Amino acid sequence: MYAQNGTQFMADEDLLTMILDDLKRTVREYTTAATESNSQTVRRVFNDLTMDTLRIQGDLYYQMSQMGMYQAPDKALRQVLDKQIQSAQQTQQKSQQFVQQKMNGTGNYRQAPNVQQHQPNVHSSYYM
Repeated sequence: MYAQNGTQFMADEDLLTMILDDLKRTVREYTTAATESNSQTVRRVFNDLTMDTLRIQGDLYYQMSQMGMYQAPDKALRQVLDKQIQSAQQTQQKSQQFVQQKMNGTGNYRQAPNVQQHQPNVHSSYYM
């Protein structure tokens, strides 16, 4: 990229690294937005944006690595990966059991609400 006076504004590698970092940050932001959304439509939009951004980030990373601009980290040992996968699966299973208990009204922490459920007082077609 060149400035108006013809000098290089920034080295290509630095510029591409900055774009790659921004894509990674954007993926985190979209993931957070999808996680915090209580609308299935909005969640789906942010999931789609996340997947598109991950694809772009992967393409850019691949191109940079082909040009020798980005060094991949050392390969992880299969044992370490298997342990991480097993831990994630256990956490997922425990989370599913917890949610199922709460949905069924069982569990140690079940408490009846002390107020009635709030009914929306705005009925506008502007909201999803």
